Amino acid sequence: MTVKQIRVGLIGADTQASWAGASHVPAIQAHPGLTLAAVATRREASAKAAAEAFGAERWYADPYALIEAEDIDLVTVAVKVPAHADLVRAALKAGKAVYCEAPLGVDLAETQALAEAATGLHTAIGVQGRHNPSVRRAVALVQSGRLGRLMSASVRATTFGFGPQSPSVYDYFNKAASGASFLTITTAHVLDVVEAVLGTITEVDARTERLWPTIELVDTGETSVREIADHVDLIAKTTSGASVSVQVLAGVAPEDAQFVMELRGSLGRLTLTGHHAAGVQVGDLTLHATVDVEAPDAPMATGVGPTAAAFWAGAAINVGELYDSLARDLQRGTFHTTGFAQAVHSARLVAAVERAAVSGVRQRIDG
Repeated sequence: MTVKQIRVGLIGADTQASWAGASHVPAIQAHPGLTLAAVATRREASAKAAAEAFGAERWYADPYALIEAEDIDLVTVAVKVPAHADLVRAALKAGKAVYCEAPLGVDLAETQALAEAATGLHTAIGVQGRHNPSVRRAVALVQSGRLGRLMSASVRATTFGFGPQSPSVYDYFNKAASGASFLTITTAHVLDVVEAVLGTITEVDARTERLWPTIELVDTGETSVREIADHVDLIAKTTSGASVSVQVLAGVAPEDAQFVMELRGSLGRLTLTGHHAAGVQVGDLTLHATVDVEAPDAPMATGVGPTAAAFWAGAAINVGELYDSLARDLQRGTFHTTGFAQAVHSARLVAAVERAAVSGVRQRIDG
């Protein structure tokens, strides 16, 4: 039986935009059920260059024209967070499936509105770490009961970002109004992996710091003010009964990068480890356990996009698994992929972390 190809339109596919080229493009190209039908940027020259570099069938200098194209089945939105809402709304109004990078909206209210608009449609939100083959195997191990009663977990995570220096093009990450911050991106990705393994976080106690309140813009020599936290320590309660302590460090040199999640049960332990400088959501993860566990599946995508720097090696692994989940849903009419409802939960969780840090009082997660 021939399976209908899902035709993807990628918005934000500039050859100079390292994330889309390093992750989305090779993930789509590696999937037998997906076709990169079109790319779009805001400028004709960059759109043409992206189509040629990424092997897209056609290009658009108007993202809304891509959205309206009748032969586009899935619209991927991989642009800066403040631009998500208008593009996502347009794609949903056109009846398209939508894969949007995380966070979905600039704040909880915008995220909730977009999730409500997506009712009945297929969506995916870019918290792809939980789709990593090792994370999925860890989830299966926990659910099998072979670790016994889950007692406690600890997580240590790092990112090279949000340190004392930044290129000026990424300074918007340091501004509260952008919605793209250390908490909404780096910390949210870490907590999503925690929730995948241990269940939903229901309560959180947290402390945040701003270790580098001013930062150097390395390409201009100017100084910018950081408006958001760049460090977090938290303790959370999960629906599995296990408590978890989490520390997320920013500004860590690539050679010192790590993600370590250690889970202790009454009958055994498991450990998830990773070493990508950009964080747990980007590279591959390794699973170790003191009880027998089946080896994780091979990832769908392992390559690096044609315009991506070597730094981004591994970026397509988890994104490819998320695309694979969404493709199965689209082909079968199911709704198993992590979608916009999870984006709302993530926004509520981040809001609770912020409240706990300000008040010094443990917070329950609303909703």
